[in-house]
Amino acid sequence: MKSRILKKLKNTKEGYVSGEQLSEYLGVSRTYIWKCIKELREEGYVIKSSPKIGYKLSYIPDVINSKEIMEERESKLLGKNIIYFPEIDSTNNYAKKIAQEGCEEGTVVIADLQTSGRGRLGRQWNSADKKGILMSVVLKPKISIEELQIITLVASVTVVEAIKELTGIDLGVKWPNDIILDGRKVCGILIEASMEMDKINFVVLGIGLNVWHEKEDFFGELEEKATSLSIYMRKKGQLNDIIIRRSEIIKRILYKLEGLYDKVNKGDLESITALWRKYSVTLGKEVLIVVKGEQHSGMAIDITKEGKLIVECIDGTRKEVLSGEIFVRGLLGY
Repeated sequence: MKSRILKKLKNTKEGYVSGEQLSEYLGVSRTYIWKCIKELREEGYVIKSSPKIGYKLSYIPDVINSKEIMEERESKLLGKNIIYFPEIDSTNNYAKKIAQEGCEEGTVVIADLQTSGRGRLGRQWNSADKKGILMSVVLKPKISIEELQIITLVASVTVVEAIKELTGIDLGVKWPNDIILDGRKVCGILIEASMEMDKINFVVLGIGLNVWHEKEDFFGELEEKATSLSIYMRKKGQLNDIIIRRSEIIKRILYKLEGLYDKVNKGDLESITALWRKYSVTLGKEVLIVVKGEQHSGMAIDITKEGKLIVECIDGTRKEVLSGEIFVRGLLGY
């Protein structure tokens, strides 16, 4: 009900909407309308009221609840079902749980705060309350296990293009799962899958994007390696010129992701790798690869159709890298 009231207030161009109009529109009492308005105000929405005139929405907070994301959502499959938590241990953990229980493909789990968020290779993912995007999407791709890496590339390209369209900011992708802004990490991707034999049951795609983080929100080695959209825009003097709402970013991510995901399910992996190459900050760079304790140095020259990184090592051999840790010369302190 609150989402319908909010939508009516947002779509009213003439300003105020009377309690009587809202009551007739929704088929509920004016007392119930007042109760919903009160709850919306408690959530951070600034709603002006005037006797005998009605209500007017004058400020929308940067909130990421299901009603904000469902409203005017362009994606069809992704985001049909959105589950929001003010705080959770890990959106990926919860998404895996409900996926195992048979939830619909496209279900999205979002949170304002994670207490046990993690990145690739089990690393801890910093989380600051109400400052970032912490989301997980349940997918059931029609691909082989060997092609699973392509989902990470899809997610990387999705975030880069979504942020470019909304803010004009250019991001880069570092193989396999980092999104880079101004030489620092602004977003991470985590793919976790349930598989048996040669079949993928489901994939949970986790995205952690730093939006409103300040420098003091990063500690340890992240002080020199991480950034946020707001830190970058303040540095460029753009913070007051571009309105960032996390709900709008999530909606755009879901829309872009759905289009690229459809290409994957139709077998068009080449278009995904072509886009990834376009945004890559890895290819053509000197890299150090660490796989199971072994180190290999060389030049990142390309990726395969499935998303493996092709490295020409200094000993003249070529390696196709699917997993492990990679350091790119000139990025993140290497």
